[in-house]
Amino acid sequence: MNTCKVPASVVDTDGDNRWISIHNRFLSETREKDADVVFIGDSIIQALQHCEIWNELFAPLHCLNFGIHRDKIENVLWRIQNGELDNVKPKVIVLHVGTNNHRNKPEEIFEGILEIIHTIKEKQPDVYIVVPTLLPRGQHPNPIRDKLNKVNELLKEKLSSQPKVELIQIDNGFVLPDGTISHHDMHDYLLLTNSGCRKAFKPVYELLVQLLTEGEPEKDLTPSE
Repeated sequence: MNTCKVPASVVDTDGDNRWISIHNRFLSETREKDADVVFIGDSIIQALQHCEIWNELFAPLHCLNFGIHRDKIENVLWRIQNGELDNVKPKVIVLHVGTNNHRNKPEEIFEGILEIIHTIKEKQPDVYIVVPTLLPRGQHPNPIRDKLNKVNELLKEKLSSQPKVELIQIDNGFVLPDGTISHHDMHDYLLLTNSGCRKAFKPVYELLVQLLTEGEPEKDLTPSE
């Protein structure tokens, strides 16, 4: 059985119910705020909200951030099936999850991401889904990084046939010629620094601007006589 495709909440091992509290906060935000873009996923998405580029570029696009640290595919799937997209009508959803499923096979991770995409489309048939590639992790080459690279290859091969789904490569430029990752890009070799956020997510911003303005009439720039 592919655990990535089975919705699962996070077991509260700490005793403070933080995960479900965050989920409930997201539910409240969908009822209180309008959003043109919803980011949903794991710690990469959560940390993006604390980078300079969020307030500079993404906040003006009317974005909500539904990222939770350490979430796996099955956790995001559970959150979506339990209301996080029920009361909001974004034009675009940005989905990034899978790095924490490194104990699964690449094919299982890909199938789990595809399951989330199908679930989103059931709830939001008209939404455009943007899927950034999974980022490399670890200072030096390692089996997890190899596995995530394989997931990215599957995403590139398979997602092109999905309507209104856009894969965008954000993992370029992080692995140096000697195979290492700099702490200037990822301070703990997983989460992005401000400069790392800009390197990875500036292309996402440019794509969002393109998608949000598609179909809008061009402004007449001719000076009035």
